Amino acid sequence: MTHLTDRAPAKVNLTLHVLGRRPADGYHVLESLVAFAGTADRLSLTPGAALSLTVSGPTAGPAGPEDDNLVMRAARGLAARVPGLRVGAFHLLKRLPVAAGIGGGSSDAAAALRLLARLNRLAPDDPAVIAAARETGADVPVCLDPRGRMMRGAGEDVGPALGFAPLPAVLINPGVPVPTAPVFKALGLSVGQTLKGAEHPAIPANAGHGALLGTLGPARNDLEGPALTVAPVIGECLAALRGQNARLARMSGSGATVFGLFADRRAAVAAARCLRAAHRDWWIAPTFLA
Repeated sequence: MTHLTDRAPAKVNLTLHVLGRRPADGYHVLESLVAFAGTADRLSLTPGAALSLTVSGPTAGPAGPEDDNLVMRAARGLAARVPGLRVGAFHLLKRLPVAAGIGGGSSDAAAALRLLARLNRLAPDDPAVIAAARETGADVPVCLDPRGRMMRGAGEDVGPALGFAPLPAVLINPGVPVPTAPVFKALGLSVGQTLKGAEHPAIPANAGHGALLGTLGPARNDLEGPALTVAPVIGECLAALRGQNARLARMSGSGATVFGLFADRRAAVAAARCLRAAHRDWWIAPTFLA
């Protein structure tokens, strides 16, 4: 076996309802419909005696120190739980923007756990793999099996895959990193406080494109308003998508990435072409979300 490879797709929060903050640990309680994009980082693993990581690609610089990368944290977490775990040299081709609200680091970490599980013949849902994912970060568990599903709590409650139709989309990131902490601070919830708002709509399994769009419309991202105070350019991105007749434009996660959903792939590709011509410094990707 020379090396193993896997994709680490962008995670997009099609909805993100904040229900409140737990009294016990202060974590924000979320309810979110998550989908995964065709746009992705790529991770490879060459088996060897020592655990290591190298990073290349257009967004390798902002990814930070390699020894502190979530790939390494996840791998160390699994090694601590599985005596004699076979490891090796990871190489991460980093294409996704960093601190962008699309779970790039979490998806990279989940890919590392999948590769190590394959190398060691562990089941994807092995308790050690799940525990290492939870320890690495709140978004890592939902990224282990990257298919559209509901995520609840502080990320630990991952629902079954919903199998909805792929959504033609355009992702935009304006190149402004938006750390999560300032956005949650701007939301302003105290420990034990709840946030009022309409309940999350029920997402039917195997929903078609039109039915899913109709369901998503009344939902929301409760972090969008706070994120706009941290990075007003998010509003420009949303307006640009609406100007291209996106059927729905919304922010993902805590920003700054936004997404627009379109009637079909042709409309998404055409919108991306126009947006790139007008905003050459933005990261713009036509894709599918599923």
